[in-house]
Amino acid sequence: MITRISFDDLKDKVCVLTGGAGVIGSSLVRGLASAGVKTAIVDLNGEAAAGLAAEVAQEYGTAVIGVGASVLDKESLAVAKKIINDKLGKINFLINGAGGNSPAATTQLEEILPGNLTELEKTFYGLSMDGFQKVYDLNFKGTLLPTMVFTVDMLEAGKGGVLNISSMNAYKPLTKIPAYSAAKASINNFTEWLAVHLAKTGIRVNAIAPGFFLTNQNRFLLTDEKTGEATARGKKIIGSTPMGKYGEPDDLNGAMLYLLSDISSFVTGICIPVDGGYSAYGGV
Repeated sequence: MITRISFDDLKDKVCVLTGGAGVIGSSLVRGLASAGVKTAIVDLNGEAAAGLAAEVAQEYGTAVIGVGASVLDKESLAVAKKIINDKLGKINFLINGAGGNSPAATTQLEEILPGNLTELEKTFYGLSMDGFQKVYDLNFKGTLLPTMVFTVDMLEAGKGGVLNISSMNAYKPLTKIPAYSAAKASINNFTEWLAVHLAKTGIRVNAIAPGFFLTNQNRFLLTDEKTGEATARGKKIIGSTPMGKYGEPDDLNGAMLYLLSDISSFVTGICIPVDGGYSAYGGV
């Protein structure tokens, strides 16, 4: 007999969302709150996290708190965990949403053309190693460390869920952003590795790979700061997305709730693209 399908099993569970004060994170918080999930927004900007938490809690009548912490500092995360346990209870889910790119890890040119070696500083050869390391660490190490800290409650309970935020860059590395692409590919690999490592503990580990959404991190690449019009790069992205548009942050909520819920209880180690068909399109 098939029971009624719903997300009711999520109600009153506790979820930690890192990087939750951003454009996509704020949508995910609202998606969680709509399902009755008690959520802790962990963000480097604790003030922004607290402000968003108060706003969402008032909108949905669900417990939401903001906690300031660095995803690159294990001790900082341990302090955040104690606050979350004290205020919300044991942690059932973790969404690793912290990440982003930076101009410091971005090449100015998409490719090197034969016979034009006069501007190597604008290519791979001119990348700042400090900038590269910071972007890689934020995205990969910033997923690894929170997982070490916030899944301990799940181990003790014998059940839980981890959801990593990957990217289209994990499948098709984009020009100009090697550090971000490498880190997101690492997250996909880590998702599969950890899913196997934890499979018998009752903790499921999955990921979603957003296609192209306008965020604070990529806006400088996709829109002209002065005119607000799409850059040549932005036009290429839209042209390669069969649905012909950028995604809206709320488009991620269905996949998120599915992968956290018991509806997907036999699903672990996968990454679901939410990309308007980008990953399915061959260019012709």
